This record gives sequence, structure tokens and C-alpha cells, in this order.
Amino acid sequence: MERGNVLVIGNSGVGKSTLINAVLGEERAETGWGTKGTTDKLTIYESEKIPFRIIDTIGFEPSFIKELKAINAVKKWSKDSAKEGHEDNQINLIWFCVDGTSSKLFSKTLKDLLSATSMWRSVPVIVIITKSYSVPEREQNIEMVYNAFTKQKRYSKKLRKVIPVVASTYVLNDNAYAAPEGISELVDATNEVLPEGLRAGEIDIAEFKLNRKRAMAHGIAGVSTTAAVVVGAVPIPFADAIILSPIEIALVNALAQIYGVGKNEESKRFFNSIVEVGTVSVAAKSAISGLKAIPGINLGASVVNAIIAGSIVATLGEGTIYAFEQVYLGKKSVADIDWVKEMMESKLSSQFIDIVKTIVDKSTNSTDVKAIANIIEDTFKYSFSVSDSKKV
Repeated sequence: MERGNVLVIGNSGVGKSTLINAVLGEERAETGWGTKGTTDKLTIYESEKIPFRIIDTIGFEPSFIKELKAINAVKKWSKDSAKEGHEDNQINLIWFCVDGTSSKLFSKTLKDLLSATSMWRSVPVIVIITKSYSVPEREQNIEMVYNAFTKQKRYSKKLRKVIPVVASTYVLNDNAYAAPEGISELVDATNEVLPEGLRAGEIDIAEFKLNRKRAMAHGIAGVSTTAAVVVGAVPIPFADAIILSPIEIALVNALAQIYGVGKNEESKRFFNSIVEVGTVSVAAKSAISGLKAIPGINLGASVVNAIIAGSIVATLGEGTIYAFEQVYLGKKSVADIDWVKEMMESKLSSQFIDIVKTIVDKSTNSTDVKAIANIIEDTFKYSFSVSDSKKV
């Protein structure tokens, strides 16, 4: 990744291939006439003449299927770059090509760009106005680009430069022509922005991986919550809820595997401290007793037990996800046992009872276990993400 990767994107026929050849200083990319693009797959170009690699993309075309193909090709490339061994393909800068002969920047084209490159939220953008033959129109086109990006508030900060370019000589008649220009400025601007782009690419890859881990982790927590609801609904004594321990242990182990937390002795103590704060802990027992003592609950014992069981496991799951995420990010270590115990106990205290009361209010004696599990998941999901992150 010392060289960095520049993704070239834009409508078909905008002149991406001609631009790439001009930057490389040799005819490497196939070019053509008209509005139909010549690139049908993502292709990497590199040269000793420039200190970065160029990734050419399929052009956006006025056809839903072809447009979707172009967007998905970039998305697939982006996701693949997050896989082990493919790190050299991460995107560090985006060249967004806009046809200078067009009277306006269509908002849909910009939305296509943002959709295709949604994974690269931090990576900077240089807009290239291709075929910028008319000097008087350049200022107008530059203003058009800035206005279009300003309307996309989420991405407006990504725009670094707008550079009009004539990639190859354009003959007007026997006596007049538009000479190539803007290429040196584009290369200089790219070299200037790339250090930022290299850092941004790493950040976006890390965020993508973290989001994937979160999605898998929440899926496991959801399955475990449903299992706990089913167990809790069984009409047997629920005094200490020891019957949930196997679910809790399996949940914590599965989440540890997702976040790559090892199984050495220190990690085991970290795991055990999380599980101990679960159903067998003083905090959990107090929560159960406190909830059952609340007057006005008109639900049957099996429904109440199902809600309590599912809520405890949901809390344990969200807390474990949060704890392992802090370890994964390097903000905490598995040696921070007191921290994790204190955090989990705080979540199984009065705040826990208040949350469970809202679940009770949404449930009836006829609510089935799956519906109860869904209510619990919706209530507890990401409950640790915002408030607790500020305390780390």
C-alpha cells in the first residue's frame, strides 16, 4: 500500500480510459468513441512513471441492469479488499469523472458514485471535469460540482479538488484545437492528497471489518436470546436460572471467536467474570426479585420468566459484544476484569428492571416466544454502543 490506489469512476463515455492513458503516458487502457463505455471489468494500471496505481471501473450507463452491474462491481471489489491477502486493493482516493461538455452534473450520477463507494466513507475525492474544451465554461462547471457535493452533506467533506482536464488533443478545425492540459495538475493533486487517502483507506477497512463482526455478533446474540426465552417459558422453578448457564457460556465463547479473543488463562478469567455477572450473580438475582415484586403485572409466570430469561441473556450478549469490541479495538485488555464486572453489574441493576418493564408492557399472555424474543432484541440491541463508549 506504499503506492496507494486511485479508483476512477464515472458515466460510460466520459473519457476515463483516455484520461488514464494520459496520466500513464502510454496507451494502456482501451478507448472508444460515443457514449458506450469500453471498460467491462475493473482493471488495475500501474507505471513507474507515477507513484500510485489506477483502478478503472465499469462506466455507469442509462440502463438499470448495467448501472447495477457497475455499482456492484465496485462494491464487490471494495469488500474483497477487506479480506486477508487482498489489502493491497483498498481504495485510497477516488477520481470522479464528469463530462465537461454536459450542461450540468446530474444528481443521479453523483448518487451512483456515492452508492458504489459507500464503503469508503473517509476516502477523499477529486472531481475531474473531462473534455473541458471550453475555457469560459470551466468556472461554471467547477461551481456546478461544488454545489452538487454541497447538497450531499454526508459526503461534501470528501471533496478535495475539482480539476478541468483535456486528456488528448481535440481538433476543432484545421486551424484550431484544444491542447492537452490539466494532467500534471491532476497528478500533483493526487500525490498531495494520497497520504490522507492511505490513512482513510485503513480507517474505512477497519470500520467495515468491525461492522461485519458486529452484524455476526448481534445475530448470535439474537439466537441466544430466543433460546433463553424458550427455556424461560418452560414451567419449572426459575429461582437461580442456572438452566441458562449453558446458553450464556456458548454465547460468550462464540462472541470471543468472532472478535478473535484468545483462550489463554487471562482471557478465561475475563470470560468467567462476564458469565458470573449473568443469571447466577447477585445483581441478576436482585433484578429477578425486583421485577417479580412489581405490582400490576398481569402476565402468567411462564411469560414473565421468558421475558426475564431472554432479557438477561440479551443484556449479557450486548455487554459481551461491547466488552470484546473494546478489546478488539485496543481500548481495553482481557486483564481489565474489574472494569467488565462493574459494567455488566451496572446493566443488570435498576436500569435493567426499567428496560424489562417496557418489554412487559408490550407483551400479553398470548404473545408467543418468538414475538417476545423479537421485542427483547429490538429493545436491547446496541444498548451499549453509545452511552458506554463515552466512558471507555
